[in-house]
Amino acid sequence: MERVHVPATLANLGSGFDALGVALGLYLEAEAEQAEQNRFHYAGEGYIPDRPDNLVHQALRAAFARAGRQAPAVEIRVFNPIPLARGMGSSAAARVAGAALADRMLGGALGLEGVFEVATALEGHPDNVAPAVFGGFQLALADPTLHLELPRPEGLRFVVAVPGRPVPTKEARAALPAQVPHTDARFNLARAALWPAALAAGRFELLAEAARDRLHQPYRLGLIPGAAEAIEAALAAGALAAFVGGAGPTVAALVGDGVEDVTRALAGYAGTEGRLLALNIGEGVTWKAT
Repeated sequence: MERVHVPATLANLGSGFDALGVALGLYLEAEAEQAEQNRFHYAGEGYIPDRPDNLVHQALRAAFARAGRQAPAVEIRVFNPIPLARGMGSSAAARVAGAALADRMLGGALGLEGVFEVATALEGHPDNVAPAVFGGFQLALADPTLHLELPRPEGLRFVVAVPGRPVPTKEARAALPAQVPHTDARFNLARAALWPAALAAGRFELLAEAARDRLHQPYRLGLIPGAAEAIEAALAAGALAAFVGGAGPTVAALVGDGVEDVTRALAGYAGTEGRLLALNIGEGVTWKAT
């Protein structure tokens, strides 16, 4: 039996829409073994029916197909602490888990690059998938499919405010316009480029500017009441950067010192039904024999 650990992720980092992402120290765990028929057992956040059309099984079958093999019947068990439909990469984690389990069953025929390519094809965009596979801060493209790790300075953490209400990714995508002004595109290009430069130079005071966005957050904030105010509150409390995680509604703040101050600033946004998490920057997918 093989067991895989896959991190939660935050996509976009504000300005890097569908291109930048980071892994968080919160891990989905999945294990698989061959069986007489496909079975699925789920525990953790939300409710996922115990049936073999789940994302993990789908990715496992896609990975076998990429290797030119017919997938065997597999019994999969998943424990998932990543909130669903909250902008923390739960679907990417599930797909990476399935592809990674398949890779182990195939004797490493795909490797991490193959796992990345399979999960990206299923996910449709690579910004969550790259950090889920490789960890840390990642820049990723879908066409061509490639990734590059950004610098990972020591001593930085994320404070993540997760409201109780979900925002489905499909709904958040539908809020985006088909075209944007050239000035907004230019604004984001400069700030997305600032992310790796500021991390590499240790110029963390520039990260708040690097996270500013005009391509997706302004259009989605109408679906996420209080998020704009939460971002400003986090910055006022000393966060180095703050942005909507993925499609939302999670608000994430990158913090050096002052985790407690930023946590207090985001408590009202999380509310009584949500959660506040202080998380290290995460590692990529890992396997453990059981």
